[in-house]
Amino acid sequence: MTKIKKWCALVLSVMLVITAGIVSVNAADADATTEEVGAASAETGITIHYQNSELAQPYVYLWNSLPTNSAMSDSYPGEKMTASSNGWFTYVINDVTAVNMIFTDKDGKQYSPELRRTTGEWWYKNKRWTKYNPDEIDPVDSVDMREESIYFVMTTRFYDGDTGNNVHCWDDTQANNPDSDPAWRGDFRGLADKLDYIKALGFTAIWITPVVTNGSGYDYHGYHAMDFSTVDVRYESDDFTYQDLIDEVHAKGMKIVQDVVFQHTGNFGEAYFCNLFEKDTTKDLSNLEESMIPTDLLLNTYGLSSPEEYWAQKPGIQYSQRLNLMKNTTYSSDVGNSTGSLPDAKDYDSAKISNSDTFNANNYYHTGYFQSLNWDDWTCKFAQIAGDCVDLNTENPAVAEHIVDVYSNYINMGVDGFRVDTVRHIPRLALNLMYNDQLYAAAKASGNNNFLMFGEICTRYTQIWYRGHAEESTPYYTWKESNNKWADLWSYGTSAEDINNNMNVVFDHYLAEDDPTDQPTSDNAFLNGITYHTPDRSMASGMEGIDFQMHRMFGNASSAYNFAKSTDQYYNDATYNVMYVDSHDYAPEQPDEKSRFAGGTQTWAENLDLMFTFRGIPCVYYGSEVEFQKGAVIDVGPNAPLSTTGRAYYGDYLEGNVTATDFSEYTASGTVAETLASPLSVHLSKLNAIRRAIPALQKGQYTASESYVTGGDMSYIRRYTSAEDGIDSLALVTVSSGATFKNIPNGRYVDAVTGDVQNVTNGTLTVSDIGKANMRVYVCCANGFTGIDGQIGGTSSFLK
Repeated sequence: MTKIKKWCALVLSVMLVITAGIVSVNAADADATTEEVGAASAETGITIHYQNSELAQPYVYLWNSLPTNSAMSDSYPGEKMTASSNGWFTYVINDVTAVNMIFTDKDGKQYSPELRRTTGEWWYKNKRWTKYNPDEIDPVDSVDMREESIYFVMTTRFYDGDTGNNVHCWDDTQANNPDSDPAWRGDFRGLADKLDYIKALGFTAIWITPVVTNGSGYDYHGYHAMDFSTVDVRYESDDFTYQDLIDEVHAKGMKIVQDVVFQHTGNFGEAYFCNLFEKDTTKDLSNLEESMIPTDLLLNTYGLSSPEEYWAQKPGIQYSQRLNLMKNTTYSSDVGNSTGSLPDAKDYDSAKISNSDTFNANNYYHTGYFQSLNWDDWTCKFAQIAGDCVDLNTENPAVAEHIVDVYSNYINMGVDGFRVDTVRHIPRLALNLMYNDQLYAAAKASGNNNFLMFGEICTRYTQIWYRGHAEESTPYYTWKESNNKWADLWSYGTSAEDINNNMNVVFDHYLAEDDPTDQPTSDNAFLNGITYHTPDRSMASGMEGIDFQMHRMFGNASSAYNFAKSTDQYYNDATYNVMYVDSHDYAPEQPDEKSRFAGGTQTWAENLDLMFTFRGIPCVYYGSEVEFQKGAVIDVGPNAPLSTTGRAYYGDYLEGNVTATDFSEYTASGTVAETLASPLSVHLSKLNAIRRAIPALQKGQYTASESYVTGGDMSYIRRYTSAEDGIDSLALVTVSSGATFKNIPNGRYVDAVTGDVQNVTNGTLTVSDIGKANMRVYVCCANGFTGIDGQIGGTSSFLK
């Protein structure tokens, strides 16, 4: 039984009435699973460690243990825990495979929610379970995220590890998604079950779609939040939570990047910003009217006496009522934003701020004043971009404070980075003043000094400056503010006047800073000759970018490379750019941006060669390793079955068993073994192994200057030097063609692709023609350099 359905059983379960309150037999994720019972024959025993600075002597009350109730506490407050060291207390429970518990003091005061653990050793601190002592080193060291490669999964469409939490979206009927393939199908348990598959491909990090509680007709993707502060129960299982997934990822030596949304909520309100509904998880979540209970705010505002009366209205009326409460849409057609490419004088008026005590009373959302949306100019930061994406007023300090608070909690859970959705629809000034630094501070406070945020600064355009607007362009967001006056003008109050002021400051900022010809440049991504230099990150905003221009041009790797090479100076540091070919939204312009990439296997392999050896962090969307759904339209909403789209369920390719003994090293059987043996899977495994072994490919600067490289279309030198870590890594890379590298250090060079050895005596190394999608990576192994021993990985269809 899953958490979604579990609460129904609570009403019928036997309750233990104790002085601290009521503890149910089936509470705290207490449903027995066959895995828990069956584990008794293999490994038994649970050791728990507990630390709480407010509690001098903790007790633990136990109940509902498996396979028998032998661990049941005889009386409340339970068992006295034994002091160990550094404020930790320990209790060992023998001969059990699962048990429920709460932590208490000698007087029975409850210090934790109802909890449950299974076989093993566990630590509980700050409301978080870990499989290691959190006061010691995390199994995943806090290292520069550029050392990672990212595998991107849409969690609900990846692998189904718990069929009990499968749920149809409200619009699944319209989409014709059958019971065998509901939109909410994959889950955290399934993802954890297949982490070894991702590790076998060689990826060291996963990026998952948003985890927060959602509410919309087609919310399987997670981008329509109705409660930022909670995890959607449709992802979780009775015995497997989001925290468990984070811990499992770390236990594999991997990292997890959580997709987050600052810019909008769904249109069913949001628990903090506009609480319009309570979601009843004891009901059928695929049934809108059963599971979504209108709040008094919604009912009373419109004189409705019951939920039934609300649902009896036409859908259009329901929507308009919700939207009006959220953002105040009561604006006549003659009162609205200007439609020029820059803000106009009329937009400075306070008419754009809600002064209602009921409708958008706190100005948490942008109002209905912004009636005219142009995707290509300033209005896209204030107008609503979709019916299910109601735009938050990100210039409101109260909005920023809540966003930072709730997402800091996910950082505290151990998340290693954020991919930030819809960044181009948020003013850079607001991000720089109220979001970026605050979230990095939260990460540092949690012990992660290498937290990474990268944004979806969506610019479907093949020039660096988006349609003549610097403020709409990807590199622009990677910079801090260069003029302190903007901070001086900003208000941190939350009155209507304060918020209007901040929006007007944003308008002034746009007018002053939008000129593409007056933007800073950087040499952080470039070698000085072939010498690495310490990058100047003093003006980095902390919001790195998905490289949308390379993404758009990956129909041809050479075009993507040459464009990047000529425009990287506009990023604060392009070595932090995240590169992918296609995603859950778009593919390259050619052959079709709205369909999963179908440019051919060889083109795929060439693109990947470039991504894994050029500057930036490589990222691959799930299934690309088998060209999954190539040519299928990526997303059409609820207008076709998901199985026909680029968001189809991938689990059929993953059936069977796989055990990764290390990254790119594994044993497998069944269908998943065939998947891992596909040409691009083998290619990716080798590329990951090569990149992981060569620091220059991870964090190095580059040059393609003719003083050092000639003859190759995609040929460059990468180098990374760290005296502190004793690293000096130099790599000569050529993709799909021969090349000559000049004025390089003499000595021994080893090709990571083939193991070929070249002894350079005259400062020159020449590579003969190698064919499309093949490459050479000659690593300098001379005295003082960080070299390699020989060939890395075997051969693949393309790397040979």
